[in-house]
Amino acid sequence: MGEMIAIPVEEYRDLRRAAEELADLRTFDQAKAAMARGEDEQVPAEIARRLIAGETPLRVWRDFRGLTQQRLSVASGVNRVQIANIESGTARGSVGTLVKLADALGIAVDDLV
Repeated sequence: MGEMIAIPVEEYRDLRRAAEELADLRTFDQAKAAMARGEDEQVPAEIARRLIAGETPLRVWRDFRGLTQQRLSVASGVNRVQIANIESGTARGSVGTLVKLADALGIAVDDLV
């Protein structure tokens, strides 16, 4: 067993809180750095609300990028009818299709699933 030290419980709790705050600050700094490098972007609250409310992610991201279904079709190489079916929930889209759509929208495939 290694060395041990005894400290008052309240001091231990203070140290734990400080460690958690430091971890939060590091995460924040990493997110800011990623945004500065162009690796991440801010998403407006309205977009987040629509996604949380369960609206089809493909429609939300397409709207956010200002694309029509036809323009997304041309940009992604995915048939417009297939895009409409995914947005309406009558089709799910293959992994390959979702990759093409995500690439055209500039997002991760995870954002469409």
